[in-house]
Amino acid sequence: MVQKFQSPVRVYKYPFELVMKAYERRFPTCPQMPIVLDCEVIKDESFEKGARRNTSRRCKLAVDAPYIFKKLIGVDYVYFLQHNYLDMGNRTLSIEAVNESFSSRIEIFERCRYYSHPDNSEWTCFDQSATLDIKNFFGFEHSMEKMGMKQYTQTTLKGKEIIEFFISQLREEGTTYVERWTTPADVLRSPSLDSAPDHHNILLDGDFIARNLGKLSPMQESKLLELRKMLDGVDDLERLPSYQTIMRFLAARDWHVNQAFTMLRDSLRWRREHHIDALLPEYSKPAVVVEHFPGGWHHHDKDGRPVYILRLGHMDVKGLLKSLGMEGLLRLALHVCEEGVQKINESAERLEKPLLHWSLLVDLDGLSMRHLWRPGIRALLYIIETVERNYPETMGRVLVVRAPRVFPIAWTIVSAFIDEHTRSKFVFYGPDSTQMKDGLAQYLDEEIMPDFLGGPCKILPSRTLICRTSSRVSTTFERNLPSFAATKRACRART
Repeated sequence: MVQKFQSPVRVYKYPFELVMKAYERRFPTCPQMPIVLDCEVIKDESFEKGARRNTSRRCKLAVDAPYIFKKLIGVDYVYFLQHNYLDMGNRTLSIEAVNESFSSRIEIFERCRYYSHPDNSEWTCFDQSATLDIKNFFGFEHSMEKMGMKQYTQTTLKGKEIIEFFISQLREEGTTYVERWTTPADVLRSPSLDSAPDHHNILLDGDFIARNLGKLSPMQESKLLELRKMLDGVDDLERLPSYQTIMRFLAARDWHVNQAFTMLRDSLRWRREHHIDALLPEYSKPAVVVEHFPGGWHHHDKDGRPVYILRLGHMDVKGLLKSLGMEGLLRLALHVCEEGVQKINESAERLEKPLLHWSLLVDLDGLSMRHLWRPGIRALLYIIETVERNYPETMGRVLVVRAPRVFPIAWTIVSAFIDEHTRSKFVFYGPDSTQMKDGLAQYLDEEIMPDFLGGPCKILPSRTLICRTSSRVSTTFERNLPSFAATKRACRART
């Protein structure tokens, strides 16, 4: 199986010529990469009076593997061939590296590029890709894959650090600027074979990731780019999702790209078929929701996440279902999810830091056996299944407070339909007010603590029953709800 790796663009805020001068200092060895034992120049050619230069090196690398493994394969080091193609006129450097050792059993190909930033000529971009194809390696194919991934991660992390180190060294020596190459008048330039990408193709750079997505490992960055490119091949997409959305679907599938692609593609088609993109501007809350639904947005937690409070114990489930119907209740839940994503983005922009989740506080005071009404439970499971399939990893934390004695019964029923990773985000507090307040203080500031939990912030008055006659729901309506079995099959299918 061929393993593919792709890094995002790294941006050096230095001119291309200064970066090249720093790059040359890493040969034949450098202290940041002790695995490189030596690099021998085997060919060095200059063209067009120095405008272009092709250099080939044979590099000796230590085998970073356990002692027993090195003994089994019979080597302590391996050789790689590196070919550099420098074009000073077009301000690009293309680097290709292939393995010389074990080339009949393993094919390793790495390509790196340095080029002038298309929007700022005083900056330099760098990107890196690699493929690893292990055909046969003495029965150690899986071990070689793991070592290949480890080596890619190490070189990616070290790459920018090395350039920064040698630029600092040049600065200490008094070199802070290198003149840009000027082509002599009598030299006829040949066309560049490796032009720099345009702005669209370098949108996902390292700074963008740190600013909007947080700290990702090189392998996670590679998978993020891989999934983004796969979406380019989907013909019927009206618009591409944000990188935040792509990352959420990857995280929901434990960073398995093909599984995440299937899940995301199906969700995007679902959004188109149900006009979800129009939900925020077009949805109008029915009067029964405005008057009786005990839920709403409430400030932000200590991490900056928007907080939604739902007083589930005060909800008239039968009345809402009778008044709204299943699809109406689902539409309400989806509207909350859409609002949540919007508020996450607004909070991230306001705080100028990566933010990908919102928090939910569920008050169970008042929960009783009447809430365990079978059609209501089925409706809840149907909503959970739809939300988990289309809004994965948007919920950062669920604070469940004032859980009564009947709650374990309800949780036993509902938790079986919630993804294991999502279940790990639940934090439970019983009716003990002291323990609850101390626990919530870890997540919520005192000034936004709701009044019904003993805080100073008055919110969400208790809702009354929608109508006393709503306790009798028609059998036709019950038949239209998905069954427990159908919901459970759908939950299993998504995993």
